[in-house]
Amino acid sequence: MKIVVGSRGSKLALSQTNWVIDKLRENFPKALFEVKVIKTKGDKIQNVSLDKIGDKGLFVKEIEKALLQNEIDLAIHSFKDMPSELPKGLIFAGVPKREDYRDVLILREGLSNLKDIPIGGKIGTGSKRRKYQFLKVRPDIKIVPIRGNIDSRIRKIDEMNIDGIILAAAGIKRLGLNEKINYYFNEDEMLPAPSQGALALEIRKDDIRLKEMIEKIRDEKSAIQVKAERAFLEGVNGSCHIPIGALCIVNEEQIILNGLFGSDDGSILIKKSITGNIGEEEKIGKELADEIMMEMRKYEG
Repeated sequence: MKIVVGSRGSKLALSQTNWVIDKLRENFPKALFEVKVIKTKGDKIQNVSLDKIGDKGLFVKEIEKALLQNEIDLAIHSFKDMPSELPKGLIFAGVPKREDYRDVLILREGLSNLKDIPIGGKIGTGSKRRKYQFLKVRPDIKIVPIRGNIDSRIRKIDEMNIDGIILAAAGIKRLGLNEKINYYFNEDEMLPAPSQGALALEIRKDDIRLKEMIEKIRDEKSAIQVKAERAFLEGVNGSCHIPIGALCIVNEEQIILNGLFGSDDGSILIKKSITGNIGEEEKIGKELADEIMMEMRKYEG
């Protein structure tokens, strides 16, 4: 059986894709895999901030088109890049084990901690979620917009003469660059993007055989977290234009869902938590979204 896997061409995307293929090979040693690299709109436009060139789906639409046209059998994405609704005929298969969900700081040489950043220092990020949460921790810092893959962002610390950058721990760890990390944000300081660190395995709805194969690498805890966090994202009708964060903590039979929603300019940032039971992920996600949106409406009106 040959499975054609669609992926973006970045070092990180290919690392994620090969990790999934390796996990599937462990369970299905006779299966043949071929990787097909597909360029997305988000890859082609590198000099404009994400919130100015479109909505969620910038890094997935071309890959989904190839899946619908039978050019590929499996698409592997970062879950945080996925819109809340999928095109008709496509579904998510099982969620494999999630990587570290936290955000991290990579600092210039000579700095080793959040406290080392000088007063009025410069930190790079292209994310409003990261920007406005970081400014709550260090309001003195100037945020500089940056984009690009992980390697190019790390290079920009020197090229742009900034003190550091904020990135997802998952990407750094998948590329084996752990030693570059100077500081891990905890969830009180910075909630991650919904399902950050998790991989989305997208297939055609009628591909029962591939769905069953992927079930073998499914991780229950990761699946619960993704379900709750994406239900919250859908409930707030999330886009990349506004700061949104979510983190589901699984504690035996209970889940604690933390959510963040803010205004476009960061002047309002609402953070709330809700507790429920395993099996209620979608309900809890929607409830938390409703609570936060109700509070948002008070500010707006």
